[in-house]
Amino acid sequence: MTKADLVSAMAEKSGLTKAEAERALKAFTEAVEDALKAGDKVALVGFGTFAVGERAARTGKNPQTGKKIQIAAAKVPKFKAGKALKDAVN
Repeated sequence: MTKADLVSAMAEKSGLTKAEAERALKAFTEAVEDALKAGDKVALVGFGTFAVGERAARTGKNPQTGKKIQIAAAKVPKFKAGKALKDAVN
């Protein structure tokens, strides 16, 4: 499903116009992004939880040259599906 497909589905299910649904989706993604930047979790009961995880520094390998390189530690966004979402998929 593309973003356009998602916006269309949201508009149809909510009774909003496509433009309003797109603004709602953009507001949702920005709110989640802002919360994660601040180090907060976003928990949607039944759907899932967005959080920030830590990835440790590690040694990698350049696939073109085979030379070893150092990859810096990083913060990465994570999503853990909630029970209701898992049950709906299964």
